[in-house]
Amino acid sequence: MTDEINESLDWLGNEVDCASCPHEPMLAAGRCALKHSCVNDRYARRIDRFFNWNPDLANSHVTHPHFEVRAIAAKHADIFQLPPLLDDPEEAVRWNAARRLPKRYTLQLRTDPHREVRIRVVSLLEDAELIPMMSDPDYYVRLVTARRVTPALLVRMIFDDEVEVRRVVARRIQPDWLLQMAADPDAAVRLEVAQRLAPDLLPRLSYDPDWRVRYEVASRIPLSKVAELLDDADLLVREMVLARLVCEQEPQRGMLV
Repeated sequence: MTDEINESLDWLGNEVDCASCPHEPMLAAGRCALKHSCVNDRYARRIDRFFNWNPDLANSHVTHPHFEVRAIAAKHADIFQLPPLLDDPEEAVRWNAARRLPKRYTLQLRTDPHREVRIRVVSLLEDAELIPMMSDPDYYVRLVTARRVTPALLVRMIFDDEVEVRRVVARRIQPDWLLQMAADPDAAVRLEVAQRLAPDLLPRLSYDPDWRVRYEVASRIPLSKVAELLDDADLLVREMVLARLVCEQEPQRGMLV
């Protein structure tokens, strides 16, 4: 019974020796297997399998010198063994400990030095708990925060430095705040705003410098205002205006007939 990798090396690159392993008596009982389920192997899948078979041994391995062993042991160890792991030098260990601990411990990792930990922490927190992460130095942490936090709190992120963050904000923020983003320096953000604004507010974007925004305006602006875009510099915008004016006139002709 083997994995695809036909070798058995420990985390230091030495050949695994079952004879010198303190768990050697477990072999006969089928609780471990060379190249398949071994805590001394450097491959995470085999370590993981070892603790799946022997979760009762996790407590004694949370201080193992190999970080993969500590990280996987943290998935199975008693919860009382986990708080010290929040200060582990390896992010995988810190995260595996945090995900099982009460939320008050998770909050400590909002300022974790590793972005991947902070990104994952976002998935465990709610609303007010996420406020400090809205100003995280890493744009992607702010991005996932903007996707998760309640729309009522997104006003704090209207002027985020990153375009992709502001786009998410524009998609999710409460409609009353959309006009605050109508003058965003990036056209992609303004387009998101235009797609959500109420039709009666769209005239404010009629002269936007980006044709895509004006096209969205032309497609949804009240008919009483659409003729104002007849002289637009972009052909597609003018065609949208003409198409809407023709559609407006057709029913009137039908009534006259």
